[in-house]
Amino acid sequence: MSSTQVLEAQLTAGSKIYQKLQDDFTKAVESRQRLDAQKSENESVKKEFETLTSGNKVYKLVGPVLLRQENDEAKANVANRLELINGEIKRVETQINDITKKLEEKKMELVHIQTQIQQIQQTNASESASSSIAGKGRAIQQTGV
Repeated sequence: MSSTQVLEAQLTAGSKIYQKLQDDFTKAVESRQRLDAQKSENESVKKEFETLTSGNKVYKLVGPVLLRQENDEAKANVANRLELINGEIKRVETQINDITKKLEEKKMELVHIQTQIQQIQQTNASESASSSIAGKGRAIQQTGV
C-alpha cells in the first residue's frame, strides 16, 4: 500500500470521526437550547410565585388531575428545578467546550493529512514530468534531431 493510500485511509477515518463530533456538537447545542427554554419557563413561574399572597392557592397538574399544593412547597420545587437545570446547563456547556476543542484538533489533523497528500501528489507529478522530459530528450538524441 503506497503512502498516499495510507494517508487517504487516515483521511477517510478522520473525516468519519469529525462528522461524529459534529453530530455530538449539534446534539449538545440542542440540549443547551432546551435547557434554556426550561430555565426561562421556571424563572417565569418563580416570578409569579413572588406575587402570590397567603390567600392564593396553587395547584399542581399530575396526569389529568389538578392537586392542591402548599405555596412554600411549590416555591421550593421550582427553586430545586432551577438548581438542577443550572447544573445541567453547566455540564452541557463543558461538553460543548470539550467537543469544540476536539473538533478543532481533528480539523487541524485532517488539514495536515490533506497537505501531506498534496505534497506527495506534487512530488509524483514533478517526477513524472522530469522522467517524461528526460525520455523525450533521449528519443530526440536517438533520432538524430
